[in-house]
Amino acid sequence: MNTLGQFLTLTTFGESHGPAIGGVLDGFPSGITIDFDYIHQFMQRRRPGQSTVTTGRQEKDEVEFLSGLLDGVSTGAPIAFMIRNTDQHSSDYDDLKELFRPSHADYAWEQRYGIRDWRGGGRSSARVTAPVCVAGAMASIAFRKFLPGLEIKAFTSQIGPYSIDPSQEMYFTSAMVESNPVRCPDTDLAKKMEDYINGLRREQDSTGGCVTCIVNGLPAGVGNPVFDKLESSLAKAMLGINAAKGFEYGDGFMSAGQLGSQHNDAFRIENGMITTLTNHSGGIQGGISNGQPIRFRVAFKPTPTIGQQQLTVTRSGKETTMEAKGRHDPCVVPRAVPVVEALTALVLLDQWIASGK
Repeated sequence: MNTLGQFLTLTTFGESHGPAIGGVLDGFPSGITIDFDYIHQFMQRRRPGQSTVTTGRQEKDEVEFLSGLLDGVSTGAPIAFMIRNTDQHSSDYDDLKELFRPSHADYAWEQRYGIRDWRGGGRSSARVTAPVCVAGAMASIAFRKFLPGLEIKAFTSQIGPYSIDPSQEMYFTSAMVESNPVRCPDTDLAKKMEDYINGLRREQDSTGGCVTCIVNGLPAGVGNPVFDKLESSLAKAMLGINAAKGFEYGDGFMSAGQLGSQHNDAFRIENGMITTLTNHSGGIQGGISNGQPIRFRVAFKPTPTIGQQQLTVTRSGKETTMEAKGRHDPCVVPRAVPVVEALTALVLLDQWIASGK
């Protein structure tokens, strides 16, 4: 439930308003020099309070490593780390102790465990994605040694009614993605997205969207058949992100309306190498990478915490209304971009190890 992976495993711990959150990364290869500056930069992309389109919570997200490293080099032992929570406003949630917030995990969690942490959602808070980003950054560092040409590039491809032209996706760079608060590489579209989110913030409402991820440089032969397919592992990881509601790779649901003659990726030889004319398969066939760019999308729902009056019930079973307080993202998509990249790196490194590459 709190562990991802088979050969490379990440177990996370902690709650949104607890003293700290963190993780234990086990199976990480030995002899990897850890780039702590890179991890810090990666964490800054996910941290709260970075722009007007994110929550106002201020967390430095500084990582403390507790084990598994010697002079900054991985030893092969479990790598434990933690991130202290320093800006919790738990009192903002006092009024919610006896209420079930609409579309949150409150009711379901209490039915499952008989108890829940009402202070920001506890384990169901997006705060718990911070340890994922630490581990994902470390997986990316490991790939510098094993597969230097690997590039994992995620970006905001849709917010509300605004979406990117998919034909332009292969031309986007990471610098273009990071050039604006919404992390959309199309600068004109990014401004419209930003204005849309800020408008909804003023109206005490929220919106959803999509993150697209493209992986370049992964060779053919990574993955496994049947129940441990590469796309299955990616889907499990992505749907574990808070607010994630959908996953598709390649042409995804659009392929349901295509003909075989339209969807098949014809093989050919280019510069002495086997490649394909198209990439409707999204770089994965039979659960295994085929050497083409891996492409998938993750859909995120609108943030359920909004300031508008909503109908709900109390823990004692009485109908009432509520208006949420506190600091919340009007759209989770911009901060989900590095989380998608981190989970992609973790899944790929786990599958890379499993494939004996």
